[in-house]
Amino acid sequence: MNILIALIPALGWGFMPIITGKIGGSPANQMFGIGAGATIVGFVAYLITQPTVNTTAFWFSVLCGALWTIGQIGQFISFKRIGVSGTVPLSTVFQLVGNSIIGMLIFGDWAGAQAKIIGIIALLIVVVGALLTSVTDSSEGNKMELKDAIFLLCTTVGFWIYSSFPNMPIVKNQSGTAIFLPEMLGILVGAIIYALFTDVKAFKQKEHYLNIFAGIAWGIAAFAYIFSAKANGNTSAFIWTQLNVVIGTFGGIFILHEHKSSHEMKFTVLGIVLIVIGSVATSFA
Repeated sequence: MNILIALIPALGWGFMPIITGKIGGSPANQMFGIGAGATIVGFVAYLITQPTVNTTAFWFSVLCGALWTIGQIGQFISFKRIGVSGTVPLSTVFQLVGNSIIGMLIFGDWAGAQAKIIGIIALLIVVVGALLTSVTDSSEGNKMELKDAIFLLCTTVGFWIYSSFPNMPIVKNQSGTAIFLPEMLGILVGAIIYALFTDVKAFKQKEHYLNIFAGIAWGIAAFAYIFSAKANGNTSAFIWTQLNVVIGTFGGIFILHEHKSSHEMKFTVLGIVLIVIGSVATSFA
């Protein structure tokens, strides 16, 4: 049963970009769908668990949820530029490396020389894996330019903030279920603000609302992760979530039909293997 719970985040987060890719729409459409769908899950979760949260933690969680949209908007724009199969591995690497460095420098993770050595080696493996997944033929496939990677890296700061905030003193003593709904509300607020400033017409488009299905998948995954961490421990729960990289990457290739030559495919498979190995290794640092 615990393994089934652990698989839900990997499946939800892995299939989310596939669902938005099949539905289509602009980044504003897709971001709103995530925010609205996740908020629906948040309200259902609140009614079931009925947690309590203090006012300061509530609004701080809303803010962090809104900042998370920066990272997700960056992903959606990158999906259009370099495809899902190109974005997912690179985004995963940026998140993992950034979160690991923040954890080490600010929150005291990887205490001791041995842990730091293991962690740094693992991150290097992950980086090599990302470089391999970005290999493209000169005449075929989506081309990833340096500016695309820099854009994705800059927007990933939203994910870093979101991942770090549960360790901050304001919310550290709050339960995961207590801050879940305000987080989801923050994502919805961020999505609405983004649409209002970039694509007001998006509110009249059907994709704006069809993408709610992707948001529900993402929200269920996020809520399940809270229970997976409790049932399996943070390390095991994190390891299982790395399957979303495999699902997202190969889903982009085989479901969304993003072209990869046989040469590119070999490097992509090897890169994904290294990313998963490196990700798992960081959990033991």
